[in-house]
Amino acid sequence: MQQNGFKVILASASGKEVAQVEKETGLRVHILPLTRKISPLTDLKALWKTYRLIKKYRPDIVHTHTPKAGIVGMLAAKLAGVPVRMHTVAGMPLLEAKGIQRSILNLVEKLTYWSATQVYPNSYGLQAIIIQNQLAKPDKLKVIAEGSSNGIDTAFFNPKHFSAGQKENLKKQLGIKPEDTVFVFVGRLVGDKGINELVNAFETLFKEYPNIKLLLVGNEEPALDPLQEKTHKIIHSHPNIITTGWVDDVRPYLAIADIFVFPSYREGFPNVVMQAGAMGLPAIVTDINGCNEIITDRLNGLIIPPKEEEALYRAMKLLLEDKKLRMQLAQNARPNIEAKYKQEVVWQALLEEYKRLLLKTTKGHK
Repeated sequence: MQQNGFKVILASASGKEVAQVEKETGLRVHILPLTRKISPLTDLKALWKTYRLIKKYRPDIVHTHTPKAGIVGMLAAKLAGVPVRMHTVAGMPLLEAKGIQRSILNLVEKLTYWSATQVYPNSYGLQAIIIQNQLAKPDKLKVIAEGSSNGIDTAFFNPKHFSAGQKENLKKQLGIKPEDTVFVFVGRLVGDKGINELVNAFETLFKEYPNIKLLLVGNEEPALDPLQEKTHKIIHSHPNIITTGWVDDVRPYLAIADIFVFPSYREGFPNVVMQAGAMGLPAIVTDINGCNEIITDRLNGLIIPPKEEEALYRAMKLLLEDKKLRMQLAQNARPNIEAKYKQEVVWQALLEEYKRLLLKTTKGHK
């Protein structure tokens, strides 16, 4: 965007990634008191600070990502009179919520979309859910390119970056033997990512096939979505389950794996499924929006129903036993990502959308 004449201003919650973003972009990141939790006082403070930031810079476009940044940023931008207010929907926590929490999240989502001039679900499945739940009018919605919020850097996520020696060394460090087949999950280790089902399915499969490993790359988040106590105990006691915690670069762990497993309950357009595909891994994913657009069943992976442990077990067993199918899916994985989701394709489509909306706004003023 900077190369095409835009002045870009960044704002987000604080975190260790901020310094990395500032280094990569050469831009200062303005810190806002955004939290994932519903916290009325903190959220009001964030709304006021965001409003002041917008009034200071008077941007032509405000583009928000994530649910909390969406409600705060879109409301602040509307109050400040920003002409183009864009919100990208990359996932909807309300899909797994019930009762009063569901009602609150429904209201927040509707208010976000009402405050925005355009809403961008990052998958066609998510767009259908928004329409089905009457959260926004269809003419306010649009999917950029083929989906995804930012595409995938296929030059960076490339298995060719890792030599046989490098992979062998990492396997040794993690206690993975040459004869082991490695299942890998990357993401938050929480309930709605399907970790309870994954751990149970793996434990059952391990009883039949002791030469398998489950590599869990990511942190638990007990405050937001804790795992079942049984699952937590198995993860930390099972000899063939390996946890890494948070890592800055997931590529080495994808490079040493054989099968990617992602049994999530809900997603927008999961980056990690694209990353695994770019690294040449066959995937087992659930039949939810985003996942079922990146993965075509029996072409580059397997698609199973969400929350069904038995179906997950059977899919893992199939790819463990049928090496010919596994190889076929792996061969199709990277070409599929390169054809549809390269970062440059998504960036160009987004640039054209920015230009279109600015031109429309200028004509409207005339």
